[in-house]
Amino acid sequence: MAEVTVQGSGPDVRVVLRDGADEVDLPALWLRQYSAEPTQLDAVTGQRLFDPHLLPVDLSITSASVDDGAVSVTFSDGHTSTYPRDRLVALRELHDGVPAPVPWRAGDGVPAVHPWSALDDPVTERAVLLDLLVRGTVVLDGVATEPGTILTAARRLGFVRETNFGALFDVRSSPGSTDLAYRAVPLSAHTDNPYRVPVPGIQLLHCLVNETTGGLSSLVDGLAAAQILRDEDPVGFDLLATVPVRFTYRDPGTEIVAILPVLSLDREGVVTGLSCSPRLDEVPLLPADDLRRYQGARRRLSQLLASPDLAVELRLEPGQLMVFDNNRVLHGRTAFDPNEGLRHLQGCYIDSDGPRTRYRVLSREDGAR
Repeated sequence: MAEVTVQGSGPDVRVVLRDGADEVDLPALWLRQYSAEPTQLDAVTGQRLFDPHLLPVDLSITSASVDDGAVSVTFSDGHTSTYPRDRLVALRELHDGVPAPVPWRAGDGVPAVHPWSALDDPVTERAVLLDLLVRGTVVLDGVATEPGTILTAARRLGFVRETNFGALFDVRSSPGSTDLAYRAVPLSAHTDNPYRVPVPGIQLLHCLVNETTGGLSSLVDGLAAAQILRDEDPVGFDLLATVPVRFTYRDPGTEIVAILPVLSLDREGVVTGLSCSPRLDEVPLLPADDLRRYQGARRRLSQLLASPDLAVELRLEPGQLMVFDNNRVLHGRTAFDPNEGLRHLQGCYIDSDGPRTRYRVLSREDGAR
């Protein structure tokens, strides 16, 4: 178990967090910003009543003591605050309170299918959200097939993101439409709307009618594909993560443009998402050698995204609602023959923070974190 100790005295006093063999100093500026005293933190909102940006850079600890696992600290600005050990342990890691994504492949049984009624119970609702956050996708079964029901479903999970396509959009064969998604043609694995800033976080696709033998939906985890590419071709991977690409959508009343790399990385170099659409990307002018290497990496990534080892295909049945992280899980579709019958899906987007917020609240309520 972690323990908090005080070492030294006077101007040399130190507060130390020891966890096994790991020992970490807790500086005065770090401790001071987390003061939860009533004069410093509003009890209702949890928001600060002071401005930590204005603390003096030479702030120091003038005295400290430990009692029953909690440390009481007095600072050079005259403020005294008490910190329970468990709170210091929790604050040590800069964590957002949701589980880390776990890359998956076709043999991993993804996506998980949950009944729509699972959202009525906090325990099973949390299980749905856990699958969505960890694997990036779930399917809800037994959703009413009345047009527009998708918006009710979306609002159970988060906040609807309206675009130039409206609050929801109809995915069905429409010759002459301004987007190939509304034709009967096959669609390779892609993320939606890479031309937007910000890109819609979560996509929902709800099957109302499916009378065709084609039109299978596909899903593939971009994190798994990116990791394979990084292992095989680290130089090509770096190009996809650094070379900005222009994504453009045009119709008679719209022109939306975003410029960003295909791969997004966090501050530690971990892949957090992809912006990928073979129908929409425009690679900048590069020296010939760089372009060949870039093309090699792009080609290999596309092969991985289409690989049966990574991608899964499923037939969405009426009443099934597919939910997936649009920044991570790429989706596609096989061709279908509209003469066989009607294939009608409705789609919409929600912001990524909706499911994450709900997961944190449920975890807080049942003591899971």
